[in-house]
Amino acid sequence: MQTVDVLVIGAGPAGTVAASYLKKQGYDVTILEKEKFPRFQIGESLLPCCMEHLTEAGLREAIEPLNFQKKTGAAFMRGEKRCEFLFEDQFTKGWTWTWQVKRADFDSKLAEATREKGVDVNFECEVTAVQCGPEKQIVDYKDAEGNAHRIEAKFIIDSSGYGRVLPRLFDLSKPSAFTPRGAVFSHLEDKNRTETASNNIFVHSFDNNKSWIWAIPFSDGSTSVGIVGDRERIEALAENNGEGYKAFIRNFEDLHGRFADSQLKFEPRAILGYSIGVTKMSGEGFVLSGNSTEFLDPIFSSGVTFATASGLLSAKMTHKHLQGEAVDWKKEYEEVIQKGIDVFRSYVSGWYTGDFQTIVFAKHIDEDIKRQICSVLAGYVWDQTNPFVKKHDTILPTLAKVIKMKEKAEEAGQN
Repeated sequence: MQTVDVLVIGAGPAGTVAASYLKKQGYDVTILEKEKFPRFQIGESLLPCCMEHLTEAGLREAIEPLNFQKKTGAAFMRGEKRCEFLFEDQFTKGWTWTWQVKRADFDSKLAEATREKGVDVNFECEVTAVQCGPEKQIVDYKDAEGNAHRIEAKFIIDSSGYGRVLPRLFDLSKPSAFTPRGAVFSHLEDKNRTETASNNIFVHSFDNNKSWIWAIPFSDGSTSVGIVGDRERIEALAENNGEGYKAFIRNFEDLHGRFADSQLKFEPRAILGYSIGVTKMSGEGFVLSGNSTEFLDPIFSSGVTFATASGLLSAKMTHKHLQGEAVDWKKEYEEVIQKGIDVFRSYVSGWYTGDFQTIVFAKHIDEDIKRQICSVLAGYVWDQTNPFVKKHDTILPTLAKVIKMKEKAEEAGQN
């Protein structure tokens, strides 16, 4: 039976960041990944904050030669209204740009770079059973040929993403409080975009804030285009090989014909009911990271940032634990990650209630407020010096209410 210091389940961004960091500390690390890479994945628009995590794990340098599309901001649209956030003009001092990536290439390169560091990365290996204890963790898995294997580890980091291995095996999942939503998406030719348009993710809100479209430009001239909405709408758009999706994006008025004649790179795909949580993020002999913890909504592109943030922090806490130091997993890990999740939860809620749009599409938006919101959009959701982080649960609805009252008074004064 193989024995290792740390077993990581999943070779996505959370798993590779965790494994690479621990390898730098001198541990024997093995990754088990159920799928064969490269494999398609959404979550293609990164946030500047995750560049710090990739750098600390020693992985950013491996990504740079792939020349992914540089992302310098985010633009929100609703009808003729537009608000653009540039990461160079934000409240928190941090990275001012990031990448927009095809995840198949991005994740494959992360896994390759992690393997080159000496981590044993195994694809097409499905974890079937886990036994956890105070000293050792026993994991059973099957390889691509169906052969059974067993591995013993001192500690497990579950970074299995949507596979949610330990939440499933240990019954840790809990439903999300959000309305069940879904997304239907594809990659398209994008011959009509300008050079400036390449540097942003574009988000179009419609249907009274219940639905929205993303447009994520890539460096090869194609663009990821997805529609997010309630489950019934997405199911209807995805029917008949996505005929509804194709017609909608080609005729949606706010896109101004950008994809009217564009060819799809693949038939539209749909994901339904993606929001989910967990009852706890750690237990005896294990910790959860990435989407194995909680996934909220794709609106603010927070998925990969939470993956890399939790992957890095889980690795640091694992290192501390294996060094014989006492770790308060609740306080030092779960509460830290949860704080970031809760900030984005407030903004996701604010998006669907319309409070976020009320603020960013206001006739006059205070530049300091805009910079503070920009830092949240850049992923710096742990910066307690930022009022839009510290007061996240109340500041959006309160500010939106003030703006509505002010604009109503202005309209009354003009009449």
